[in-house]
Amino acid sequence: MTGSDDIPSANGAQQHYRALERLYASAPVNAKFASTLDIPGEGQSRLRFTVTPDDYHAAGAAHGTIYFKMLDDAAFYAANSLVTDRFLLTTGFNLFFSKPVRAGIVTAEGRWVSGRRRVFVAEARLVDSDGEEIGRGTGTFMRSRIPLSSLPGYAVSGL
Repeated sequence: MTGSDDIPSANGAQQHYRALERLYASAPVNAKFASTLDIPGEGQSRLRFTVTPDDYHAAGAAHGTIYFKMLDDAAFYAANSLVTDRFLLTTGFNLFFSKPVRAGIVTAEGRWVSGRRRVFVAEARLVDSDGEEIGRGTGTFMRSRIPLSSLPGYAVSGL
């Protein structure tokens, strides 16, 4: 598995997904959020966030930055699951808020939509603990010059 144009073996793909999960967990910003990442397969991601009153704006619901963080991360990792050699960068993101988020578990479900070379499009949706959609977003992501293998959190044995 040397590049995104290669078709990775099933085991190589699983190693890549687990490495991306470790990369997410190692990012300093993610120490500020009670969240976990799961990449179940190519072009998919699932983040579970615990929203607390510390995340609220003055009117008692989660601030929009929380929506963006969850949606961007889910869409980003869905897209980066397709790329085995480079870290992607968010180049644009559109959000739609449909319901306020209060304390509890929120799941962000990411899904790759299109693109496999330089620019990727992925979308994500937020679902509250009652299973209701509370927001969605679509992002564009571009290959950076940063090799995934150069990032301390991305450690894959055997690649």
